[in-house]
Amino acid sequence: MRKPRDFDAELKTLEDKARTLKDRKIKQLGELVIATGADALDVETLAGGLLGLVETKDATRKAEWRKRGAGFFRSGKAESLRAADSDQ
Repeated sequence: MRKPRDFDAELKTLEDKARTLKDRKIKQLGELVIATGADALDVETLAGGLLGLVETKDATRKAEWRKRGAGFFRSGKAESLRAADSDQ
């Protein structure tokens, strides 16, 4: 006879994992803001820039931003921030 599955326990495990992933995503976003120097901007300016990015329909512009972002991560700037953060 098969053992019945504990759906409540599985659901709780999945919820915990989702919460952990969301927390990590928020932390990484904060690290990215600091690494790019965007933490020097006021909140309204940063929010306006992000909204402008989301609202743009220009695929060429988005591709350019994506390329610049990939270059940022390849340059090691983001890696150096993570290394400094793990030392603390």
